[in-house]
Amino acid sequence: MALLITDECINCDVCEPECPNAAISQGENIYVIDPNLCTECVGHYETQQCKDVCPVDCIIQDSTRVETHDQLLQKYHQLVKQTD
Repeated sequence: MALLITDECINCDVCEPECPNAAISQGENIYVIDPNLCTECVGHYETQQCKDVCPVDCIIQDSTRVETHDQLLQKYHQLVKQTD
């Protein structure tokens, strides 16, 4: 699953630089995560970096974007190919 930032976001700016896929950006009111770029840090880290640094725990699993670990790893490989 991709991750999702809820409206509890306080715009503290700590999650965006932690994302290895540049999936997090400032939205109209709060930060947002592009589900096409989010691999939940699979391929980069053991834990989800944005969730690790979020001071208000407003980053959750997006239940509308269910993906297995293998699918997330495949997405990671596709993203890495695009940057080569």
